[in-house]
Amino acid sequence: MDRLQGMRVFVRVAESGGFAGAARALNMSPPAVTRAVAALEAAIGARLLIRTTRSVKLTEAGARYLEDCRRIFSELAEAEAAAAGSTATPTGTLTLTAPVQFGRLYVLPVVTDYLTHHSAVAVRTLFLDRIVNMVEEGIDVGVRIGHLADSGLTAVRVGSVRRVVCAAPRYLERHGMPTAPRDLRAHTVIGSSNPGSLSEWRFGREQRTAVAVQPRLTCNTVDAALAAAVEGWGIARLLSYQVAPALADGRLRLLLEEHEAAPVPIHVVSPEGRRAPAKVRAFVDLAATRLRADLRVNPAAA
Repeated sequence: MDRLQGMRVFVRVAESGGFAGAARALNMSPPAVTRAVAALEAAIGARLLIRTTRSVKLTEAGARYLEDCRRIFSELAEAEAAAAGSTATPTGTLTLTAPVQFGRLYVLPVVTDYLTHHSAVAVRTLFLDRIVNMVEEGIDVGVRIGHLADSGLTAVRVGSVRRVVCAAPRYLERHGMPTAPRDLRAHTVIGSSNPGSLSEWRFGREQRTAVAVQPRLTCNTVDAALAAAVEGWGIARLLSYQVAPALADGRLRLLLEEHEAAPVPIHVVSPEGRRAPAKVRAFVDLAATRLRADLRVNPAAA
């Protein structure tokens, strides 16, 4: 196996987190993938991966080599495109994922605009309040809210949102307003599938203050938790864009604002980065521009 192919196999193993996932993505057998990485390590004289029964991790040398490989492939793709005079027209089906409510409010308008300008592309949306494995599930582009793990995805930051605590005026009239995070222990709490809203809520810019909460109602969707809070049933912790309309019309009030954690970043991510096909590059460019503008002009949501 030539060196360039060995590098491609190594990159896929590192990005998928294992030999089996890389084998599926490359349409190779797992033993062939293992042999390709072993041959590459032997050729360069350094161990690139630490293999365990459950996972594959990069060595220090492997992490540096991975970045070099990505740079080389990116430069190669650019050279090939330049040689061919390629400014490829976006074609095919674009599959993207985003959180449910953010997808409906912010991403869907970008999608329809994108489709208007690129008639040779179809789009399939997967709006879910969970993190999907983009490589394994064949996702081209994702919108992620939260701090990114070191997953090998190419990320473009487009803004941030706040994690806020809120309740309806009618609830506060009956039960009083908490003035410190520890006061939440005496209140009825609503849990949701939103990250950071389950058994422990952290406060402060560095999130050093932790309060254990025991939700009496736990909802598997953000919309349900929001509806329960608006009805005055309890106190919920949600993201600022999710509660912005209810705050604007007075159905909810913010609590413990001075104790809020640092804002949560929003990124547009893709597995292939600069090597992505034209349909992906075009959407990422449009989404980055639109989302930055939309979040900037709607400060209540940020």
